[in-house]
Amino acid sequence: MNAEGLVEVVLPGKVEPEGLEIRHGAVPVAGPGQVVIRMEATGVSFAEQQMRRGRYYDQPPFPFVPGYDLVGTVLTTGHGVDPGLAGTRVAALVKVGGWASHVRVEAADVVPVPDGIGAAEAETVVVNGITAWQMLHRKARVRSGQTVLVHGANGGVGSVLVQLARAAGVKVIGTASARHHDALRERGVTPVDYRTENVAARVRELAPGGVDAVFDHVGGRSAVDSWNLLAPGGTLVAYGSASTRDDTGSKQGPVLKLLGRVLLWNTLPNGRRAYFFNVWAGRALSKNRFRARLRADLTQVFTALQRGDVTAQIAAQLPLTQVAEALRLAESGTVAGKVVLNP
Repeated sequence: MNAEGLVEVVLPGKVEPEGLEIRHGAVPVAGPGQVVIRMEATGVSFAEQQMRRGRYYDQPPFPFVPGYDLVGTVLTTGHGVDPGLAGTRVAALVKVGGWASHVRVEAADVVPVPDGIGAAEAETVVVNGITAWQMLHRKARVRSGQTVLVHGANGGVGSVLVQLARAAGVKVIGTASARHHDALRERGVTPVDYRTENVAARVRELAPGGVDAVFDHVGGRSAVDSWNLLAPGGTLVAYGSASTRDDTGSKQGPVLKLLGRVLLWNTLPNGRRAYFFNVWAGRALSKNRFRARLRADLTQVFTALQRGDVTAQIAAQLPLTQVAEALRLAESGTVAGKVVLNP
């Protein structure tokens, strides 16, 4: 039907970015209930940075094709799928497999991308947007007039989170290094420099009664400080252990320790809540409910993008074959926004 071939990136084991391999093959065929997407944009997320070190807590055995999410056009549809989906632009959250020119996914897992949103733009808010939306509105349940603390306010998730929070009428304090402070102020965020300031002391000055929610991707000691900064009735949403990215030893250890703390904190009688957020939670219990929620939330994020409540931050766009350079750039901590890969 088409003379295209498949191009994909393989992670063969624990390697430096240059150790990723480019593999060529046949374009996959859509089975019953499936579609094949011709990828237009995928991205480098924090998960792949952990995966190449063997540190992502539920990564598949090596070798595998990384790529947490993608945006593209439906090329072919399988039996039982509406053939009218072919030619439409969709987004999909896949956890692995996105770093490929053609990706086969369950049709029930694709979410339509509204007209007028470019592929790279949409890609910046798939995993980051769903994560931000669900933490803000499903876990912390923020309300207008509240104050929240966002760690890494210029990061992939953080930058979307602060914009969604501001659109909801929430006051935001955000940690970031000094070079990002002007951009944060433009977004109505009060910046705190985690490198030079005592974050906990500064946040207490800004919010003497405590904050209504903290979003913490750092883990470790930071999570404890975050819990202590909460106002009565406040919510801590922990969603990672970035501080242990370069550690050796058990990849489950930091997460289990954090989960243990979360369970303990939730037994305390002060009305505060702690969550360890995982975007995949609930999928094993009810795929249909998980998919419906994902579709509803990502659609809300795309609407916010269309309205201008959220601005897509594309740090750089590189071809899939330059994935080593893309990964190095994403890991350098010198860019704002998402490093996007194109076919």
